[in-house]
Amino acid sequence: MTDQQTEQQAEPQETYLDGYAAILAQVAGTGRRLTRDELEERRLLGERAAEAGHSLRALVRLHLDATRASWPGGTYGAGVTDSVLAAVAQAVDAFAEGYERAQRLAVRQEEAARREFIDDLLYGRSDLGRLAERAERFGLVLSRAHAVAVAEGPEAYDDTAPVTRFVESALISRFGDRRILITTKNGQLICIAPGDQDEILAFFAKQAYAATDGSRVAIGRPQSGAGGVVHSYEEALSTLELAERLELDEPVLRAADLLVYPVLTRDRQAMADLVLSVLGAAARGPRRGRTAAADPGGVLRRRLHRRRGRPAPDAQRPGAHLPAGPHPPADRGQSGRPRAPLHPADRGHRRPAAGLARPGDLSGPAVSSRPRVSR
Repeated sequence: MTDQQTEQQAEPQETYLDGYAAILAQVAGTGRRLTRDELEERRLLGERAAEAGHSLRALVRLHLDATRASWPGGTYGAGVTDSVLAAVAQAVDAFAEGYERAQRLAVRQEEAARREFIDDLLYGRSDLGRLAERAERFGLVLSRAHAVAVAEGPEAYDDTAPVTRFVESALISRFGDRRILITTKNGQLICIAPGDQDEILAFFAKQAYAATDGSRVAIGRPQSGAGGVVHSYEEALSTLELAERLELDEPVLRAADLLVYPVLTRDRQAMADLVLSVLGAAARGPRRGRTAAADPGGVLRRRLHRRRGRPAPDAQRPGAHLPAGPHPPADRGQSGRPRAPLHPADRGHRRPAAGLARPGDLSGPAVSSRPRVSR
């Protein structure tokens, strides 16, 4: 609260009735209505009362009490009574109009400050020290680790959308004041929560999925410091893009579970190696008597090794191009076969159009999986 607001709030409420009794007396004597200047004076008094933080209900009651105390004495006809009551209605209405005008202005200023803070927080454009100070105003302590979840639905959402209000109300009802920030950016729902409270982001994903009738939610990894929020946010965006390219069906995706994919999509050669070592004919080698046309795996191995500048392995020795050592025990399932590389290898083999190379197509630029965030 500023010094001006403190001084205004210290003023007695009767200050906002200045000139009111005189207006009623003149109206009772002449039957006139309030002038334009008198109405504007009432509005300005209402604005001052709102800026000082006074209750509108209490101020309206104060006007009614002053009306009763200032009611003209003597015997007057019905016309005078009507004139005075009309003047009371004009004065109170103008006062309330000024009060509401000041409140709307305060709300717009608060919304503008909040949007500016959200933009600086998600894009990392502001001084980190000042950003941390501003974050406390919105319930965040940036010295702690935070994680960001991004929900993408069938349509774009803003801060006033029913979906946004529904999800925010559900989170507040469930977790109360846990330093959670719900906002929107580029039509997506965003939840920022402490990094050690994963249940908040899981609940956000559930509510967003229900409210949007089938959205996809990506959750970035917890990151520390004032710049941790933007890093987690960019991870969530990258995960959403990757899920679309790979046509993943899961409604909730975690960046920590998909770390292998960005690495492989940036390195087409690594993806080709993975497909070769995990899938089918390229790892088994050709059968005796088969021609090159009937042995795509052999052709693929020779082509791969020529690109590396090494001689091709013995085509008759299955798996000659594979590493000599076995896969680590941690990567093996109950059957003893490696399981961790299977899914990315299969995706890389079946989704060349999504930026993952088939091993037979090794010429082409690497594709970055990390989207550029417009600044």
